[in-house]
Amino acid sequence: MTSSNTGLPNRRQVLLAGAVGLAAPSLLLRPALAVTPAEIKAKGKLVVGIQGDNPPWGFVTSAGKQDGLDADIAALFGQELGVPVEFVPLEVNNRIPALTTGRVDVLFATMAMLPERAKVVQFSKPYVANTIVLIGPKSAVIKTNEDMAKFSIGVAKGAAQDTQVTKNAPASTTIRRYDGDAPSIQALVSGQVQALGGNIFYIQRIEQARPGEFENKLEFQNLYNGACTRQGEKEINAAINAFIDKIRANGELQKIYDKWMKVPVHKFPDSLEGISFTAS
Repeated sequence: MTSSNTGLPNRRQVLLAGAVGLAAPSLLLRPALAVTPAEIKAKGKLVVGIQGDNPPWGFVTSAGKQDGLDADIAALFGQELGVPVEFVPLEVNNRIPALTTGRVDVLFATMAMLPERAKVVQFSKPYVANTIVLIGPKSAVIKTNEDMAKFSIGVAKGAAQDTQVTKNAPASTTIRRYDGDAPSIQALVSGQVQALGGNIFYIQRIEQARPGEFENKLEFQNLYNGACTRQGEKEINAAINAFIDKIRANGELQKIYDKWMKVPVHKFPDSLEGISFTAS
């Protein structure tokens, strides 16, 4: 409809159109999934993003069941909320997009707590620790970062091991990036690469395929993993932090460590530079 005198939109119509235009993107971008514990309970399930191919953290069994350390912790959090858990297996590169677009409510997905990630997601308190390493043949001499230049090295693209190998290896090093943990491990055991950036638990999987041939050679970084929610979601972040405190205190976290890690629960830091554990 136009102004009767000029054929142009009147002021009221312009303001209304502007309001609609401003509202439309927010309506389109707002996640459809639950963002508070109350909404999750009302929905009747907790949708958890998890890795689908990275034992002992998260993996799908031959029976099609999601399993692993992250799966056990997520299942306990579902019990805390009083709802079943629906798992969405994810690759390394689509973990954060699955969360920020509303495909999942929360990530328990081997999410190393890194400052650059904290700019786009909200981390909880840490609930598990890990070490990023270089894995190579037992017969190979790899004692310094400079030694990496002699080998082709595989990494999961975009993961912490990609960052650390790229940062520490000489510029001449051949680095091959794969879409996830399983493809990078397969590249090593099949001979596509000679060494592999991974974590301290990769060696368990490599041993199954090539027993006695490989070992952890270099340590790059000690990391802590936290659950991730979307930024600004204070209630679910607070609920997860309270849950982590509870399972650390009552021994449930140690039981999960005993099952999957075979080590005592780590001593977790009260803070990490560049990362807030509490939503603002």
